Amino acid sequence: MEQLMENEFWSSVLGGTLKGALQIVLVIIGFFIVRAIGKRIINRAFSRMQEQRNMHPGRVQTLLKLSINVFSYILIFIFITILIAIFGLEIAPIIAGAGIVGLAVGFGAQGLVSDIVTGFFILLEKQIDVEDYVTAAGIGGVVEEVGLRTTQIRGFDGTLHFIPNREISAVNNHSRGNMRAMVDISISYDDNIDEAVRILQDVCDQVASDEPAIKEGPDVLGVQGLGDSDVVIRILGKTENMEQWGIERKLRKACKEALDKNGIVIPFPHQVYVEKNYEAK
Repeated sequence: MEQLMENEFWSSVLGGTLKGALQIVLVIIGFFIVRAIGKRIINRAFSRMQEQRNMHPGRVQTLLKLSINVFSYILIFIFITILIAIFGLEIAPIIAGAGIVGLAVGFGAQGLVSDIVTGFFILLEKQIDVEDYVTAAGIGGVVEEVGLRTTQIRGFDGTLHFIPNREISAVNNHSRGNMRAMVDISISYDDNIDEAVRILQDVCDQVASDEPAIKEGPDVLGVQGLGDSDVVIRILGKTENMEQWGIERKLRKACKEALDKNGIVIPFPHQVYVEKNYEAK
């Protein structure tokens, strides 16, 4: 009799364990399926929104990533709640206890609250969007993600910076208009300034005709400064966002080639060695 009861006990335990394990596996599979379907629905919704409302791609990416993050947090909370129910625990007391603990932690987590509030207003006021070139908290780079707690900026050296939103006291957004391309070219004091200006302007006109990224100019403004051994001539133009550095490099190359072709010297430092011979007395 005892043997039979023991067998029934272990059969019940084994059956309950297998049933619980099967439920957990099904919940995990369901979690991944729902997450994939949810992300696909969110992506399609924002793609349709971009087409219908003609929204800026950067703004769409910003809201898309934020929506996916919020969806993931909600889904994880539901997943944990279902797992707790599978193990036979009471959900209500756990949620109530979590609320009390969260309230206690909240009093000491003022930084977190500040992050969320600041992030909310950054999104509400559209200060920055994904793929914008910005300078925030002393860090410059391209925005990869804007969240309620942190903002991710990719530096030009490849470093990904995670900046708490509370540290963003000022934002310099370099992607909300045409950017400035500025080049300074030096010539010697012996060269004709008017001739150099004419040659450089011809170069600027040629580069402008070849580069659709140039939106205005470039124009030779004139003499910018008088150095110890050179006359500085400034060139200024406007380009599309993130194209200013490439245009500046092309202008420098074209100006150097044109000045060399016309015999105008770009000064460079010289060193003079004086050797004295003393006769033996």
